[in-house]
Amino acid sequence: QVQLVESGGGLVQPGGSLRLSCAASGSIFSIDTMGWYRQAPGKQRDLVSLITRGGSTNYADSVKGRFTISRDNAKNTVYLQMNSLKPEDTAVYYCNIVQFGYQYWGQGTQVTVSS
Repeated sequence: QVQLVESGGGLVQPGGSLRLSCAASGSIFSIDTMGWYRQAPGKQRDLVSLITRGGSTNYADSVKGRFTISRDNAKNTVYLQMNSLKPEDTAVYYCNIVQFGYQYWGQGTQVTVSS
């Protein structure tokens, strides 16, 4: 069993910042990719950012230059620093990890950007 616990979501004004965290626990041996996806109401779940075990990163065009992904392999934790937030960033953010070819998802954390 693998558990992913997300934290850090909330309500923020446009231009503000939030930091999401996701800690993996349970049957964790060697996580390959860690990442964040988001799903706005009525829309599909889309990739926000990924980071490999070696530290290579990938970002959706809509968040490049504003979001930064990082991970702590010793803590099996992935972070998403979100700056210059926009109303269109409002969504449920889901943590995702890949281990031995299997994907695992967190329960999601709500991020709302509104004045």
